[in-house]
Amino acid sequence: MTKGRIVRQISNLYTVLVDDKTYDCRSCGKFRLNKIKPIVGDIVDVDLTRKYIMDIFPRKNFILRPSVSNIDVCLIVTSLKEPNLSLNLLDKQLCILFYNKIEPVIVLTKLDLLTNDELMEYNNIFNYYEKIGIRVFTNTELNKLEEFLSKKVVALMGQSGAGKSTLINKIGNINLKTAEISKALGRGKHTTRHTEIHLLNDFGLIDTPGFSSLDISNISKRELKETFIEFKNYQCKFKDCLHYKEIDCGVKKEVGKQILISRYENYCKFLEELK
Repeated sequence: MTKGRIVRQISNLYTVLVDDKTYDCRSCGKFRLNKIKPIVGDIVDVDLTRKYIMDIFPRKNFILRPSVSNIDVCLIVTSLKEPNLSLNLLDKQLCILFYNKIEPVIVLTKLDLLTNDELMEYNNIFNYYEKIGIRVFTNTELNKLEEFLSKKVVALMGQSGAGKSTLINKIGNINLKTAEISKALGRGKHTTRHTEIHLLNDFGLIDTPGFSSLDISNISKRELKETFIEFKNYQCKFKDCLHYKEIDCGVKKEVGKQILISRYENYCKFLEELK
């Protein structure tokens, strides 16, 4: 057996990357019997003689739309101007990624459009995100970002106009044409819809259109609380405290002090959505 990673799926045909070569393979019958089937991103054992996928290694994470597993990091491309920064949107994106056990990385764009006062304000905000353990890069730190992404499988999310295509075009001087970028991001108008890890320079980029819906309805209130990772640092009177209307809540006491006000307000809004 040989170990590889599935990088493309079209119908029942899987393209498996082994070292630097790809092989088109089928899945063996046991997956149908076990109601488990290989998906893009899976680390698998393949029989290269028969061109069959024989086994799937345990997944560290996976998403359903599109069906992709073992994502190392997701870049949240976040515009600060035109479109203006939405901390509500950013916190919902973070919530979805933490729920799916995918490491989020914030990439800030459009810094050149800010006044000095705005720049100072946003520096304070994103210093907070870094303080709670979320990596933050700007689009002026592409060398650092490229180094960080090396050898990783990368997903991408961000609102329209935030600069996703421009970012991917610049990292590592990939120099893709706009049409190729659109295809890589799953937005080509006349492309066949399939799931694929696009090998760009030193990392793999996944088409992740499923993230665009930003639906949190499948997340319970308890699970939502866990996605606000800084809340676990504070003690409450009740073990099952939702940090909402309970008394003696350690989280509420720190809002505006150790906890960013907008983070807590967005958490409460998301709780209301789940009602």
